[in-house]
Amino acid sequence: QVQLVESGGGLVQPGDSLRLSCAASGRTFSSDAMAWFRQGPGKEREFVAAIGLNIFTTYIDSVKGRFTISRDNAKNTVYLQMNSLKPEDTGIYFCAARTRSLFLSRSASDFDAWGQGTQVTVSS
Repeated sequence: QVQLVESGGGLVQPGDSLRLSCAASGRTFSSDAMAWFRQGPGKEREFVAAIGLNIFTTYIDSVKGRFTISRDNAKNTVYLQMNSLKPEDTGIYFCAARTRSLFLSRSASDFDAWGQGTQVTVSS
C-alpha cells in the first residue's frame, strides 16, 4: 500500500511562489497517476492538477499558466510548483495516488491513496 507525505506548504504573500512535494513509499510509484487536490476554508475538496506519464497533465482552469505538476520517478516524488499565488489558492493541499493506473482523472473517487495534506495560506 502506498504512503504519501506532503511538504512545502506555508504562509506567503500574493504573487509569491511555493513548491509542494509529495513523497511516496510502499509500492512502485511509476505505475500510478498522481494528483493534487485542495480544500479551502468552508469549501469542498477540489481537483487542482494530475499527471500520468510526464507528458500527460491536466489542470483546473483557475491554475493554468500558474501551477505546474511534475514527477521524479527515481525519487518517488511528485511536485506542484505554484507561481503567482492568489488569496483564493489558500487551502490544505492533498497529494493523491491512483494506484496501478496512469490514466488521468479529476475525480477524487478514482484516487485510492491520500496524504495528510499541507497548509498553504496566501495573504497580505
